Amino acid sequence: MDERLRFDCFPEAGATEELCQARGCCWVPAENRPPRPEPTSKPTGVNAPLDIPYCFYPLNYGYSLTSKVATKTGYKKTLCPTKLPIKHQTSERKIKMTNLFKLHGDIYDPANKRYEVPIPTPMITQKSNSQDYDVSFTSFPFGISVTRKSTGTVLFNSTVGGMIFEDQFLQISSLLPSSNIYGLGEHADAFKLNVTWRRDTMFARDVATPEGMQYNLYGVHPFYLNVENDGNANGLFLLNSNALEVILQPTPAITYRSLGGVLDFYMFLGPTPEAVAQQYITLIGKPRLPPYWGLGYHLCRWGYGNVSRTITVNDNMRRYKIPQDVQWNDIEYMKDHLDFTVDSTNWGGLGDFVKKLHTQYDQHYIPIVDPGISNTQPSGSYPPYSDGLAMGVFVNASNGGPIVGQVWPGNTVYPDFFNPSTQSYWTKQISQFHDVVPFDGLWIDMNEPSNFVQGSTSGCPNTKWDNPPYTPHIIGDKLIDKTLCMSARHYGYRHYDVHSLYGYTETVATMSALESIRGKRSMVISRSTFPNSGQHGGHWLGDNQATWESMYLSVPGILNMNMFGIPLVGADICGFLGNTNYELCARWTQLGAFYPFSRNHNTKGATPQDPASFGDKFASMARGVLLTRYRMLPYLYTLFFDAYNMGSTVARPLFFEFPKDAKTLAIDRQFMWGSSLLVTPVLQQGASDVTGYFPDATWYNVYDVRLRAPCAPPGSELQREGSGGQYHKLGCPVLCDTPLHIRGGSIIATQKPDITTAASRKNPFELIVAKTGKDGEPANGRLFLDDGESLGTCNI
Repeated sequence: MDERLRFDCFPEAGATEELCQARGCCWVPAENRPPRPEPTSKPTGVNAPLDIPYCFYPLNYGYSLTSKVATKTGYKKTLCPTKLPIKHQTSERKIKMTNLFKLHGDIYDPANKRYEVPIPTPMITQKSNSQDYDVSFTSFPFGISVTRKSTGTVLFNSTVGGMIFEDQFLQISSLLPSSNIYGLGEHADAFKLNVTWRRDTMFARDVATPEGMQYNLYGVHPFYLNVENDGNANGLFLLNSNALEVILQPTPAITYRSLGGVLDFYMFLGPTPEAVAQQYITLIGKPRLPPYWGLGYHLCRWGYGNVSRTITVNDNMRRYKIPQDVQWNDIEYMKDHLDFTVDSTNWGGLGDFVKKLHTQYDQHYIPIVDPGISNTQPSGSYPPYSDGLAMGVFVNASNGGPIVGQVWPGNTVYPDFFNPSTQSYWTKQISQFHDVVPFDGLWIDMNEPSNFVQGSTSGCPNTKWDNPPYTPHIIGDKLIDKTLCMSARHYGYRHYDVHSLYGYTETVATMSALESIRGKRSMVISRSTFPNSGQHGGHWLGDNQATWESMYLSVPGILNMNMFGIPLVGADICGFLGNTNYELCARWTQLGAFYPFSRNHNTKGATPQDPASFGDKFASMARGVLLTRYRMLPYLYTLFFDAYNMGSTVARPLFFEFPKDAKTLAIDRQFMWGSSLLVTPVLQQGASDVTGYFPDATWYNVYDVRLRAPCAPPGSELQREGSGGQYHKLGCPVLCDTPLHIRGGSIIATQKPDITTAASRKNPFELIVAKTGKDGEPANGRLFLDDGESLGTCNI
């Protein structure tokens, strides 16, 4: 068989000819395999390399189509196992032809109800009148092909790879129309995925963000976007929350392996990349509109030590007149790391400080809260535990009673956010804490959920859930590693099925609580995410490193999250783990000024890295780039409104705007705000310039509008940077402004900046009008304006 069409039949370790053939698969003897370089060491687990399989599925492996019935939404088909050496379930497949550019298909067991992901998706009641796709089927082995009518490109073809539908192992493969594939998060890697035998595992996990490896990270997003060779785009979403493994191979082709649920696919046909993203985001839920102040600059660290030091750092920002809207604190403010408490010894007066931020400085405050609730405090002394125990809202062990893990406060139990009673419990705890510290949002961390022991303090039972017959290549090699037992019980669910939804459900409950308590828009920033998370909160990219590589990887990370419907996203500016340095932090501050969510944060024991800590020249640079951000906030806020209203992206890759330009497909060191602003940060150590790509349009240097002048005449002093798909070298010494360009044909509303959004919003508006360079072609733009925090919005 052609090597390009081989799909791995033995993904676990220990393949032999006997074991391979027992599965009805084909084996290539060692003497017939082409020579491969010997690895320097024997890799295992998540680091095991992939290559052309030597145990692979034959062409006649799979299901046969036994019946086909037309329905009012499309088709229903019955599939039966044929010529398979092991028992497979009879299954059915429904195909719903929903509109011109969207297709829904799922494979399920008609005889037994299986777990399905409980996130809201639109109900489909009838077949659309027209589609830009044809759907065809093969009888044996059963496969489905989707072809774009307008071009003839085959977008999906599952006739390869050996489909399997078992109790705890589901697999399906498809050929891809091109190697230009993006998404399948959360991971820390280049934006354009390498299809040369790549494995991505999706299973929420507390792990410091690695650099350039396909670990299972905090969030799970089984969605990809594929740009076809003609510039059209399509996307595919698998709605499945079980432990999931995705293989990309250079055919190009993709294989999905899941440990449960059903295979519930949605296909989007764009035809542009931005349209694909909008179609996907509209399906899973458009993102929430953040409060205007949430788009300002945020400052945090784990290691202030006390409230006095927090006040000093906050004061230093104002002394240098560096913009800042939000002050944060990490877990050190708590008494013994107990949620909803304040350490009176070092953090007494925290509530008064927050009130001062509100009344004197027009600033806001966000503390951290973890889901782990201590269960070791004296009886009746700690309401978050005693209330939860009385209400029965904690995740239970399989043999009854709350399952006990360990996190920062020691032994802990975990609220079950699937339980309807948990909302009132969670709202009560947040409300009582808000009476002490009147915060404006919450930072929810450790919500994969994280656990410092495997499964529980008493271990896990030997069940098929805790020890499944196949385990994807995950960190720790066990599903229970650093989290709960898979047999633990939620309200109506088993942890095995909903593990990767835990952070999402906490985000929903937390935002609901905040808005009911505050009566206005709030911020929730969560570490663990899932499709639909963006409708309830934002995300930071986790525990990154203070390295140049981590700074670069934040750009594809932000582009991915925007594509996943979570536009309120950023990385810890200057890095969280390790010591930053002057040059790295300067470059990261210049980049971070253009993160949709802009926050500087680092860990305990590391060098201070707030902008005021590096001295006068650094502070001046930081003030300049952040004032540029604040000047552009009316445009950024409008982009967030468009995301909320239409499901569009805020930060986007260049190919979203120029999909026909092949040079843009791999660019992930530049990005755009919407369709009009091009950001070209310096990401290389020791550089005094940066080379950026300018797609075929007219581009102008934004700073030539005299952004810091009191009132620049609209469109004055714009200088054309270049057009026609060119590379330009841009000078940028260490303490420079972030290279920023506006696309010809754009009109951007800006506002004279101040050091808070509250002060800025009292200043005059300005317009930047960038001509197209073509006679008679008008420029255009949009502005959304409201009070920035009311729960209702109006477009004026």
